[in-house]
Amino acid sequence: MTSVDKPTTDHGAEAGPSTPDQGAQTDKAVTEAALFEAFGGVRGMVETVLPGLLFVTIYTINKNLHFSAIAALGVSLVLVAVRLIRRDTVKHAFSGVFGVAFGVVFAMMTGNAKDFYLPGMLYTLGLGLAYIITTLAGVPLIGLILGPVFKENLSWRTRNPGRKKAYAKASWAWGLILLAKCAILFPLYWWADTTQLGWVLVALKIPPFLLAVYLTWVFLAKAPPPIDVFAEMEAEEKAEEARKAEARGGGRTE
Repeated sequence: MTSVDKPTTDHGAEAGPSTPDQGAQTDKAVTEAALFEAFGGVRGMVETVLPGLLFVTIYTINKNLHFSAIAALGVSLVLVAVRLIRRDTVKHAFSGVFGVAFGVVFAMMTGNAKDFYLPGMLYTLGLGLAYIITTLAGVPLIGLILGPVFKENLSWRTRNPGRKKAYAKASWAWGLILLAKCAILFPLYWWADTTQLGWVLVALKIPPFLLAVYLTWVFLAKAPPPIDVFAEMEAEEKAEEARKAEARGGGRTE
């Protein structure tokens, strides 16, 4: 059974075996890097906030639903194009385009500018409930999301109970934070005007997300390291090849 997939360097071998403190720091760094990759980092946050910010800014100035919606969709497409040109990962930008596109369709169909935000709010509500329900079912959603990133897949479910507990805590945190966000936004959807709802929604984009990511990092940093199932499979394949080679060698000797 192997531990977390840690980076190796030539000078590390010269320095001798690492201390427990150095191993803990490495595990925390690996966890931080994995979370950064999974959730898009600073650039992913910018791509999440920018279309909605542009929509509410333009609508606050001229109250033109069509121009505001088209501008928001246009900047989302530009962000995807930039990633494609740079050959970067596009999943975060694409998710932003789909979210904005649904918002534009809703708003255009109803003629109500507040409906630009409704698909995203419903998605947040559904995601919050998914975190809670999957945790109650014993398969916390954050584990399903991060398992492949840590190269452990679903091994944490049966082979790493400490890690499963950390994923459960993190999923509870994500679920409760998202539901608390919904508890603020949905009353505003009914009572506030479009600009008020829009600015509150923009203000609530990043802080709850950062809080959830931070709590996930805290829980996982204290958890046992992941089991690298990919390394295990590679080791098994090499062992099988060695057994076959040994068997062929023994047959020739006879």
